[in-house]
Amino acid sequence: MARIRVRIARVPSVLALSLSTALALTATACGSDKADSADTSTSGQKNGDAPVVVATTTWEGAFAKAAGAKDVKVIVPPSAQHAPDYDPKPSDLAAVAGADFVLYAPFEPYAAKIKEAAGSDAKLVEVNLDNDADKASAEVSRLGKLFGTEDAAAKWDTAFKSEYGTLQKELKTAWPGGKAPAVVAQIFSVWSAKMTGAQVVGTYGPEAVTAQQLSDLAKKKPAHVFDNVHMTTGEVLPDSGAKQVEIVNYPGKDLDLLAVYKNAADTITKAMTS
Repeated sequence: MARIRVRIARVPSVLALSLSTALALTATACGSDKADSADTSTSGQKNGDAPVVVATTTWEGAFAKAAGAKDVKVIVPPSAQHAPDYDPKPSDLAAVAGADFVLYAPFEPYAAKIKEAAGSDAKLVEVNLDNDADKASAEVSRLGKLFGTEDAAAKWDTAFKSEYGTLQKELKTAWPGGKAPAVVAQIFSVWSAKMTGAQVVGTYGPEAVTAQQLSDLAKKKPAHVFDNVHMTTGEVLPDSGAKQVEIVNYPGKDLDLLAVYKNAADTITKAMTS
């Protein structure tokens, strides 16, 4: 039976640099590290009264963009499948040095050290990375108030709720036989099952799953397994007859949070109708 392994993030050695050394490195950093980063502004300067935001990943960056931030720099490239394994570069420190806010998640332990190493006066903000619709709306609203961009955040939230409702209706029409499917979901993919209206009969992760847990999940006879593509190690319930659906949580370079929901809905619809 398949097992799920969780990798433990390494603390990058570059973060042990002294403040003076870090600043010297940022002054000579080349621009090649930016090629794979999601960056809505490359100037590194204040955007009028709008905040300059540095986000550790595209996930935080998308929340910031949804909340109304226009000057957003993302440190971890979208190509990095497991963000906590990323080793920040001198150019990343340069980006942090000019920020008003640094957004991070609690499972990214290097965020505070990045800010310290760069000598930044930025406000460090922990973001609740959960794509559950209600939690996402609440987090965007919170960030909007923090940034002073409440109107932009409210406008995004209105559009999001409208589109989310549409996706829910479309997913419901794709239910096999008109009945909500029974699914097992990785703990960070439960939001997609909720959007689908599926019956969640079991969850797993993020810690390694035992053989007994997998046996118990298989006994639930789920029609689908909603896996987490960022932590997957292969087929979760082989030989069970359950179709595995790989759910993507992280937005792309465009930092479009809504696209995560649309892409998940398309993927799930194809799985239910194939």
